[in-house]
Amino acid sequence: MNLNELTIKEAGEGLRHKKFSAKELTSACLSEIQSRDPELHAYLEVYSEEALRAAERIDENNAFNFPLSGIPVAVKDVIMIKDRRCTAGSKILENYQASYDATVIEKLKAQGAIILGKTNLDEFAMGSSTENSAFGPTRNPHDPSRVPGGSSGGSAAAVAAHMTIAALGSDTGGSIPQPAALCGVVGFKPTYGRVSRHGLIAMSSSLDQIGPLTKNVYDVA
Repeated sequence: MNLNELTIKEAGEGLRHKKFSAKELTSACLSEIQSRDPELHAYLEVYSEEALRAAERIDENNAFNFPLSGIPVAVKDVIMIKDRRCTAGSKILENYQASYDATVIEKLKAQGAIILGKTNLDEFAMGSSTENSAFGPTRNPHDPSRVPGGSSGGSAAAVAAHMTIAALGSDTGGSIPQPAALCGVVGFKPTYGRVSRHGLIAMSSSLDQIGPLTKNVYDVA
């Protein structure tokens, strides 16, 4: 399966028309992660087994009822996923395990999205290059000698490298559109309050927002 040009819209149509299964789509993303992420380090944690099981359940139930059903999504590691580590790119939270799902995660799960794992970021989202993660820098997929931008650099790099179909980032002062621009993808910072911040580790609560990174404007919408 060629993921290079596969958007949310195209992937959704492929799933609904049985051109491929959710498990095949998820496996293709996991294969790209295995191939490219050792160099790029866009992910801090990958949920391979859980993602494949979730995809199998969707296939078995033919549960392609929503635009995101069966679509692999990566999540910036500043957003809570229940029973998973949430480090904010910091050694301080290296062993912290979230006790609940962020509202955006609840909504993704309700839509049937497949959560692939957590992406790298500047520590506590304070930075613009994703060089300042306590767990090492992320590289730009188009040229690994260059930065992917930040602080949502892991999410932008994962989308640009076709290691996911879409990703969530967070933005306080440019942390979604700036890495999107540097990685050649599309990022969107919603109007404040449009998307719930519940379950987001705050940098500045009166400015923080959660938003998507995808391959085109249609997908972002």
